[in-house]
Amino acid sequence: MTATTETRNALREQMPIVERWAYFDHAAVSPLPQTVRDTICTWADEAVTEGNAIWPMWDLAIEQTRSLAAQLIAANREEIALVLNTTTGINLVAEGYPWRPGDNVILPDDEFPSNAYPWLNLRDRGVEIRRVPTDRGRIGLTELDAACDDRTQVVSISWVAYANGFRRDLAAIGQIAHRHGALFFVDAIQGLGVFPLDVKKAGIDCLAADGHKWMLAPEGAAIAYFHRDTLARLAPRGVGWHSVVHAGDFTNWAVDWKPAAERYEGGSQNIVGTLGLGASLQLLLDLGVENLAACILEITDFACDRLEAAGARIVSHRESDCRSGIVSFLWPGHDPIAVRKHCIAHQVLLSCRDGRLRMSPHAYNNEQDVDRLIEALQTA
Repeated sequence: MTATTETRNALREQMPIVERWAYFDHAAVSPLPQTVRDTICTWADEAVTEGNAIWPMWDLAIEQTRSLAAQLIAANREEIALVLNTTTGINLVAEGYPWRPGDNVILPDDEFPSNAYPWLNLRDRGVEIRRVPTDRGRIGLTELDAACDDRTQVVSISWVAYANGFRRDLAAIGQIAHRHGALFFVDAIQGLGVFPLDVKKAGIDCLAADGHKWMLAPEGAAIAYFHRDTLARLAPRGVGWHSVVHAGDFTNWAVDWKPAAERYEGGSQNIVGTLGLGASLQLLLDLGVENLAACILEITDFACDRLEAAGARIVSHRESDCRSGIVSFLWPGHDPIAVRKHCIAHQVLLSCRDGRLRMSPHAYNNEQDVDRLIEALQTA
């Protein structure tokens, strides 16, 4: 048995969804593994029977989630904030940076709105938003470099393009950003958890990713990373009692911010979501992110071959390291929305994005799931 087969089978045993669905929509919202369900149910039982008396144990588990998140991206735990979603992480940078009129931000022209609106909202402060053209997610590095100048303060980019799955060379982009003295921000939601990432080697200054896609966690539980040198450049935002060194001393109003990313966790946390995120991160790390990546590339390559043989037109770039878990394709002669509805009726779930069908299998999906997809498409 190969390593990918072992990994696929081990994760599949954790996914009750396979009993009913051929699930190809992890780029939208993932189903939960059994271990996450068990963790959430345990929390609910404890909340009912123990109430606040059990809170110190939950707090320890939350800190374990922080440590697991740091391990996932090769960061220090002090650089991790546990936040509600990707948008929160982006806004902490957009609203915390010391902007001056005439500054600019660089974005690809195909970004998901979460990585557009926080920057567009800066225009009334005199900040220019520059959009770099893309070709099905591919960014020309020469064009990106030409878009930057000495007033570029942030280059913000999605690691994996949400509509077509192009996985970008973060290290190369980070070098361009830093050559112009800009911060490098990454929206990592479409790759984190299933593709290896070392934030230091990639030159990433800030990063955010919600857990409800490839990390197989509940919605409303996300991680944000801030390089320790970047924290000093960003004004604290979203602050509260939890943001200060003396958190818990409620009579002390001294403004003494924590010197860690935890300063952004201002108030009460989403405890149940964060515990669920911790359970999913432990599962993924135990399986090995490299193994998960191999499984995903293997099943998406297989799916592309089957789709093309059945008459589909693959839109996503599928060369070498630009591949991801997202495959965009056309089913000629059929309306994508109607095809999706037909597939759902046959318990096959995928999405429509940018006028195309989008499938996004996880490491537990197998060839039989792909067979079900092809059968549903052929009867649409």
